[in-house]
Amino acid sequence: MRVPVLAAAVAACLSGPAAAHEFKAGDLTIDHPSSRPTPPGAKVGVGYLTIRNDGAEADRLLGGSATVAGRFEIHASTVEDGVARMRRAENGIVVGPGATVKLASGGTHVMLLDLKEPIVKGKSFDGTLVFERAGTVPVRFSVEGFGAAAAAPSHEGHKP
Repeated sequence: MRVPVLAAAVAACLSGPAAAHEFKAGDLTIDHPSSRPTPPGAKVGVGYLTIRNDGAEADRLLGGSATVAGRFEIHASTVEDGVARMRRAENGIVVGPGATVKLASGGTHVMLLDLKEPIVKGKSFDGTLVFERAGTVPVRFSVEGFGAAAAAPSHEGHKP
């Protein structure tokens, strides 16, 4: 009887927001879409994920949507003359054949703009990713605390 109890306990621990989750679309694997909590009244949130292309042809992430946001944009962070800048990736992001692209804090990431509600730690929300070749892919973003990965860049003063 101890084995089922232990198995249930392990499963419960792994089912939390930090557990890896992935979504497939043809040759693409979208791994662990996640977000960070926002304070009440915030209008901007973030999204992170990894895309792996196991196919022989490139695809391009063009955009998407999220139930918690009025707008969904892909942004790239760069450092120019010692100043960090964040700009919308107007043409999306290419995921080459055999390549893995990580959308993460401090680099290319998803901006969730015009938030309809706070993003709450431990909760999750639905979204879609739109690819040039793979089409629309439904995903679910888990909301993790700030200690789950590298600290998120400040989006204070970001103009939606």
